[in-house]
Amino acid sequence: MKITSEQELADLVAAARGPVAVQGGGTRGVGMTGQVADLSGLSGVTLYEPGALTLVVRAGTALAEVEALLAREGQRLAFEPADWRGLLGTGGEPTIGGVVAANIAGPRRVQAGAARDALLGVRFVDGTGAVIRNGGRVMKNVTGYDLVKLMAGSWGTLGILTEVALKVLPIPEAEATLTLAGLDRGRAVAAMAAALGSPFELSGAARLPSGAVVLRLEGFVGSVAYRCGRLTELLCPYGAAEVCEAAASAALWRDVRDVAPFHGQAGDVWRFSTVPSEAPELAVRLGGQVMMDWGGGLVWALLPEGTDARALAAPYRGHATLIRAGAESRARLPRFEPEPPALAALQASLRARFDPRHILNPGLMG
Repeated sequence: MKITSEQELADLVAAARGPVAVQGGGTRGVGMTGQVADLSGLSGVTLYEPGALTLVVRAGTALAEVEALLAREGQRLAFEPADWRGLLGTGGEPTIGGVVAANIAGPRRVQAGAARDALLGVRFVDGTGAVIRNGGRVMKNVTGYDLVKLMAGSWGTLGILTEVALKVLPIPEAEATLTLAGLDRGRAVAAMAAALGSPFELSGAARLPSGAVVLRLEGFVGSVAYRCGRLTELLCPYGAAEVCEAAASAALWRDVRDVAPFHGQAGDVWRFSTVPSEAPELAVRLGGQVMMDWGGGLVWALLPEGTDARALAAPYRGHATLIRAGAESRARLPRFEPEPPALAALQASLRARFDPRHILNPGLMG
């Protein structure tokens, strides 16, 4: 059912006698079963105050529409949301609600955080059909939970987002990327750690499957030029750095953001959030093609279909998510990292509070 208003969604959930599958732009291939609540009709900007760096928008609004609106005012979403359609082989249009529900963040997370960190307020429909609002311009927090943070990354299992309020940021004057070629994984992580630990304010640090380390700087023209020079000096022990700027730099980071090196290649795609210092050894255990982002805190791996990457990588700190796989892998391997007993109990408690009938995207997160 295509939803066009918050009340329509609340009525659908309240009357539901079985599972409700939440769908935004249909880009992520989650594959839930049940009555479909299609939120793509729940769109439009409720409030935009460029001077206050504040945007309030309905959850079904296309991400491209949000980004175009902000760009006209010289602003952007700080957390650089990824477009995984090329990686997943899907169509549709990413929506802002889907981005927040999955707590998506691109390479700029090392500087600006994830979607959760830019979220000021939410409105959502819980599993009973009640409309709840929290944060933003209207504060109603009678539950004792920080619902703004809780809803980001819940994948629609605690409530269905209908509206989000976000902090936005100005687009910087300039950007430049330093590239260090041919570093093995250990030296790559060491170089990224040195750069991120410096006072030169990086907004991206990644290692491509080719072995190239790329480091991004953004800001005023003079500042970027100065920091580029100083960072090049700092990284001399790791080799000579090449610099690209403007459109070439932006295109490079779109590829990192969208995991473009794995587009069109056969196999399963796994995503590990881990401790940067452990990333090199984790990559060795995984084998296959590996890309690192967030200074090594995010490891992408392309592996043969059916590979249990969690077993292959063990032991590791962090969590692994199966992002792309065939039907056989999906049937055998859970998408999300199984929770330890204490966290599983907490998750069950939250689910009982917000979705007592267990009808919102059941089975997606346990």
